[in-house]
Amino acid sequence: MILSKRKAGRVNLIEKHLAQKGVLRLRDAVSLLGVSEMTVRRTLAESGERFSYYGGYILAAGSASSADAYDQQQETGSNAAAKALACEHALGLVKEEDTIFIDCGTTLDNLARLIPQDLSITVICYSLNVANWLARKPKVQTILLGGQFHPESATFSSMDGVFGGSSDDLSRFGIHKAFISAGGVDVARGVTCSYMYEAAMKRRAMEVAKKNYLVIDESKFNRLRPALFAKVDAFAAIISETGIR
Repeated sequence: MILSKRKAGRVNLIEKHLAQKGVLRLRDAVSLLGVSEMTVRRTLAESGERFSYYGGYILAAGSASSADAYDQQQETGSNAAAKALACEHALGLVKEEDTIFIDCGTTLDNLARLIPQDLSITVICYSLNVANWLARKPKVQTILLGGQFHPESATFSSMDGVFGGSSDDLSRFGIHKAFISAGGVDVARGVTCSYMYEAAMKRRAMEVAKKNYLVIDESKFNRLRPALFAKVDAFAAIISETGIR
């Protein structure tokens, strides 16, 4: 009975926080509840009807995207070796003093991770995961675009803000190369992702950059996601685990 009351107390605290804030980071839940991460995870697992867990963030059940939506936590372990290899190929296109755009997604996390410590470049991004990797690179000037945070994809999207305009206005930047991710590539239909706000950011980056590169693992071929953002021929090359083509 005591354990049951403690569990109910933890559930109530999480629900109160979500009612006020909408989202709760796992590490903040540890502090809020005064328990271990394992206990928080167990509480979530035992309360699946109340909570959803996406990429390190807790949400109320039903507030996350549909079952078909991109789940970053699930995708992180999917085709990990192929994604890393694709980014190794992409890294060969990045040169000293470049200004590049790195898109969101678990593939391009690897590109941020692989950038050498001594490479002096500027990187524009809107993914928290990408920014976390770049923060460890002393010679990389990182520009993280702000706005509303989306825990399901660990990205930010437009809100009125800096520079007197939209916080994701890329037209003020001189971008040499944009490295773009995708959830699906269909030769006839085009290149797609899961969320409309991501598609808008991808299109803006591609409009501004001198060259655009699609970086995917080959499991993405012959797949369609809900949000169409480009035709295949809009890219200078497609980069996958098999190389640049």
